Amino acid sequence: MKGDRVEIVVDAGSGTTRTYEIEATRAGRRLEISHTRGTVEVTEVTRGGTPVRTARFLANRVIALVEHPASENPVADELGAALRSAA
Repeated sequence: MKGDRVEIVVDAGSGTTRTYEIEATRAGRRLEISHTRGTVEVTEVTRGGTPVRTARFLANRVIALVEHPASENPVADELGAALRSAA
């Protein structure tokens, strides 16, 4: 859902960290997180399941992964899409 956000904190070496934020940019898109073969992958996906963009991180470098779901109150364009699909 638009507004879904994931924060990833990664060890950048020499005692420093970097924080990356990935957000679902349009109505109907969602974020999917997968852990495979030593990597953490965050993908923005359309309603139909087509990946739009992907971020990959080495799993042993990821310090924290925090998911921020969209607010309970839908944005105006999401509300309109929900009403159209219900009709």
